[in-house]
Amino acid sequence: MRGTLALAALTLLVPPAAAQTLPGTKPLTMKGDLAAQMVAGIDTYLTRATSAAVEKRKDLWKPDFSSPAAYAKSVQSNRERLRKILGVIDVRLPVKEMELVGTTDQPALIAETDRYKVYSVRWPVLSGVDGEGLLLEPRGKPIANVVALPDADWAPEVIVGLAPGAPGPESQFARRLAEQGCRVIVPVLIDRKDTWSGNPKLGRMTNQPHREFVYRMAFEMGRHVIGYEVQRVLAAVDWCTRDKGHAPVGVYGHGEGGLLALYSAALDPRIQVAGVSGYFGKREGLWQEPIYRNVWNLLREFGDAELAALVAPRTLIVEHCRAPEVSGPPPARAGRGGAAPGRIASVSAADVAAEVERARKLAYGRLPLGKSEGLFLVSSPSEKLGAGTLWRDRFLTALAGERESHVEGKPPVDRRKGFDPAPRQRRQFEQLVNYTQGLQPDAAVRREELFAKTDRSTPEKWQASSQPQRDYFWDEVIGKLPASTMPMNVRTRLVYTEAKWKGYEVVLDLYDDVFCYGILLVPNDLKPGERRPVVVCQHGLEGRPTDIVNPKERTRYYNSFGAQLADQGYIVFAPQNPYIGQDRFRVLQRKANPLKLSIYSFIVRQHERILEWLSTLPFVDASRIAYYGLSYGGKVAMRIPALLGRYCLSICSGDFNEWIWKNITLYFRASYMFTGEYEMYEFDLGNTFNYAEMAYLISPRPFMVERGHDDGVGIDEEVAYEFAKVRRHYSRLRLPERTEIEFFAGGHEIHGRGTFAFLARHLRWPPRGAGPGKGQ
Repeated sequence: MRGTLALAALTLLVPPAAAQTLPGTKPLTMKGDLAAQMVAGIDTYLTRATSAAVEKRKDLWKPDFSSPAAYAKSVQSNRERLRKILGVIDVRLPVKEMELVGTTDQPALIAETDRYKVYSVRWPVLSGVDGEGLLLEPRGKPIANVVALPDADWAPEVIVGLAPGAPGPESQFARRLAEQGCRVIVPVLIDRKDTWSGNPKLGRMTNQPHREFVYRMAFEMGRHVIGYEVQRVLAAVDWCTRDKGHAPVGVYGHGEGGLLALYSAALDPRIQVAGVSGYFGKREGLWQEPIYRNVWNLLREFGDAELAALVAPRTLIVEHCRAPEVSGPPPARAGRGGAAPGRIASVSAADVAAEVERARKLAYGRLPLGKSEGLFLVSSPSEKLGAGTLWRDRFLTALAGERESHVEGKPPVDRRKGFDPAPRQRRQFEQLVNYTQGLQPDAAVRREELFAKTDRSTPEKWQASSQPQRDYFWDEVIGKLPASTMPMNVRTRLVYTEAKWKGYEVVLDLYDDVFCYGILLVPNDLKPGERRPVVVCQHGLEGRPTDIVNPKERTRYYNSFGAQLADQGYIVFAPQNPYIGQDRFRVLQRKANPLKLSIYSFIVRQHERILEWLSTLPFVDASRIAYYGLSYGGKVAMRIPALLGRYCLSICSGDFNEWIWKNITLYFRASYMFTGEYEMYEFDLGNTFNYAEMAYLISPRPFMVERGHDDGVGIDEEVAYEFAKVRRHYSRLRLPERTEIEFFAGGHEIHGRGTFAFLARHLRWPPRGAGPGKGQ
């Protein structure tokens, strides 16, 4: 071996015990599964942050309590942010009339009593999307208009008394309101069955509840199943308020309908009274609820009390009662799986009361409301009841004033013969699916508009002019954690001693309970004062650094590419990323999203710290640190180098795709719509950053894609389509040589041919005239 080895020389000067560590670091003494400990630490961080969010919300509110009008104006920005995160952003169609729905066999007038008539109706909401349900029209002039919202698993007929399913007559609240003279509209809600969740033409069906199936694709496109249903409610309100001098408008809901009633009233001041039954309470456990309730950035600004504050000073009636309880998604079974876990349980009386009291302190107790209290808490006589009777007098008095109460009548009788609600439910479900699928072409235009003001005339001007997009990507899409202020506290231990390199486990502190972990490979032939390039080699889903650096075998998928590169004389670092442990890590995404964070929020800060540390090593050339990742590591290759300029180039292997299509299409067997990776979805990514746009943010640094023809994560045509945009972008920067794609005969694996040549060219290793591992 030529020369005196810098690392070996240093090692000889320290005692044998210290030789087991990288010089200048402390001994690593942590035991057990460090990957599992990393995931557990992030979980602890997020649990603590969720609790702290309640107090921090006040920084996002600037209420003016001098008058109801001043207050409404002062919280309008909060209301608009809520509208954005719920995806209530599309302009609704005008609702001039209610369409009666009937056939020659099934009349539109389906039932009547001496107080009201019941019609089957629909109304326009968005292009191709209708509201559908029942209209209860009083025989006299209505005293009020009410949108009555059943739980998601109750058909409208249940709360009208036309079909069984309610816990008792008192839960048939739509007809009870109609008996008192209200006009009542009862929309169909998307239910929790999984009947149509999939694509039978591909043989790909899931056990995702219909609500989750819509949620997944909508979330990616900046919409939400909650937002869509709020739009249906507000379109009904549009109809109720179409004429001057209209009767007052209220909304009342139970279970999932209670959730929608609260959100609808928070967004629309035309709703004068809101009733929320079997839903209101603390939301710090949102991550445990069904994923279709997951709302990006919600808990950072809104709990149920803050939503109530958006209803103020209008009347809000909260009813504590037993909620419709859900133990989880439909059971997984042959040919059906992939649903996210999540359950719904009744909220305790104490938690409901505490959240109501918090709402009182936030708004209702501080506003000049005159004689009206504004916020009421009522409880059913028995927690076993859903949608009790105690709320009704307060609700109607607040909505229509003091009036004579009518004696309750008998339920109406359905005139339809053999009515099946399933086709109606399917129409409502498929309308939302088709609408969301149809957003893709327009989203491509939105992404172009996001970059419309950038300047590609020179690489320097591009970097400067694209900084706002880079900031937006980090702040609004990835989610930005604060920079670490902790010392790195580097700990290492020797784990590999090979002929050409040594390997050290490395742990760096990041935040309380959160650390970085990986394996560093250091060539044995380093010369004194020599600085070499580093390749950060990243594993995929459920992977580990040992898959990357195993010197004894070519590991599956990875072909031990880190060890191969170390054999060629590169310094290699293989980090452990936290996407390991199945639902244990997916829960991190569930806890992070409501805080405006994602799993990448942690990964980007971990890599930032790793780069910070690598740059301090005396044998590292900090200007030549490259990134190369496979599969989930390829997802990181698109996101992290886009944000961290210290990576001098990025290679995405086994992942590059028309990413929005990959996430939401129903016409590709490997679409994430059919799999268990529910954490893949990133809010509004479709309108902001596909993989081409992420690559734009990496430029003008070199960027490469490695793609096996038989890799099932995508298809060549879609990959090539998306990469064509990248190639055009680099050409416009006059740097076409800095990007390339290698297609190879193979599958989901590191090929290590064109990519190794790409690394050698752009990292200038080995030096010209030197063979691999020969140094300078």
